Amino acid sequence: MGKSVTASMLQRMGYPVFDSDLAVHKLLAPYGAAFQTVALSFPECWDAKKHLIDRRKLGKIVFADSSKRKELEDILHPLVWWQQKKFIQESIACGAKMAVLDIPLLFETGSQRKCDAVICVDSPHFIQRQRVLSRPNMDEDHFYAILARQVPQFEKKKLSDYVLQTGLGYAHTLRHLKKIIADLTRNINRP
Repeated sequence: MGKSVTASMLQRMGYPVFDSDLAVHKLLAPYGAAFQTVALSFPECWDAKKHLIDRRKLGKIVFADSSKRKELEDILHPLVWWQQKKFIQESIACGAKMAVLDIPLLFETGSQRKCDAVICVDSPHFIQRQRVLSRPNMDEDHFYAILARQVPQFEKKKLSDYVLQTGLGYAHTLRHLKKIIADLTRNINRP
């Protein structure tokens, strides 16, 4: 949808951004806080020789089995939420008026309840499809299987405070994002 580009725009505008995907990567890295628990819970994904968790294997397992996905989420989500809370506290302590949490599957995990405002990043289906299929190891079947497990985009837009269109070019997205930030800033500064 353009979530990563939008997060980069916000960082360049001076807002602290927490990347939840990156946090998960670090948790699953050797010596990461979740590494040992995940390696023991999903031994078929642990490459003992390289001392790594094969995230591709792990992804296939949890994508195919909802109970395994829940088991992994029960390990990772509390750790990520703790890091997000710490990030927000540190951002406030440094004087930030706003902090941004970049959270994939926001509504699917109920994480919207942790946010003061939600910006839904949106693009036309054909652009979303094109962007996703350009990723390594992605094919049409996997793309549609991912979509089937997510809250439909029209529902996400209804549940959000703002919708940011990203399919009309970088300049358009940036102008719209600046308007959203100005509105959020006005709301923060209201007595």
